[in-house]
Formats: sequence, C-alpha cells, structure tokens
Amino acid sequence: MHEDVCQVTFVNEEKVGRVKERMSPTEALRRLAETFKVLGDPTRVHILHALSLDELCVCDLASLLGTSQSAVSHQLRLLRACKLVKFRKEGKMAYYYLDDDHVRELLSQGLGHIELG
Repeated sequence: MHEDVCQVTFVNEEKVGRVKERMSPTEALRRLAETFKVLGDPTRVHILHALSLDELCVCDLASLLGTSQSAVSHQLRLLRACKLVKFRKEGKMAYYYLDDDHVRELLSQGLGHIELG
C-alpha cells in the first residue's frame, strides 16, 4: 500500500467547488505552462539571468555564453515570444533586457527556492 495516496475515495465537493471558483482561466494556465516550458532550457535561463544584471546585445550574450550569435538569436526569439525579454535599437545595435520586473522576480524566487532546497 502506498502512503502517498488516499486509501479511500471521497471527494469533498464543497472544497472542490471553492477551489474551482478561484482557479485561473484555462488559457492563462496554458500560457503559464508555456512560460515554464521555455524556462526549462539552461541556455535560456542563463540568458535571462545575464539580462537581469544588465541589458546586452546578441554579440555580448554570445561571448558570455561561449556560443554563436545565431544560437543566441534563436533563444531570444523564443524568449520574446513568451514576453520574457524585449529589445531596443540604438543605431545598428539591438540591446535586450527583461520584459518587466515580474521576470526578474520569477528568476529571484526560483533561485531562492533552489538555494534553500
């Protein structure tokens, strides 16, 4: 017998109803899952961590990560699609930075969780 599962079947309908009313819409949860999926790649997490410290161009990120500019550009496209990073143009340069403080907080909370673990 497993200790980590109920030994009888009983659904607390009142509790389930309260939770169901408070749950976020399915579309929001799908988008959150997609964000966590994108964050499941170590290279993208490295990029986000670097951008949490300063804005950087693709050349800077490629040098920092020891990889090609095209590989970094590909990762940045995925991060932009999930609204995790933005960029600004300055002449011929494109500088990337975190989309907002929520992304910085997400990284900080994640690192805090790992370090306490």
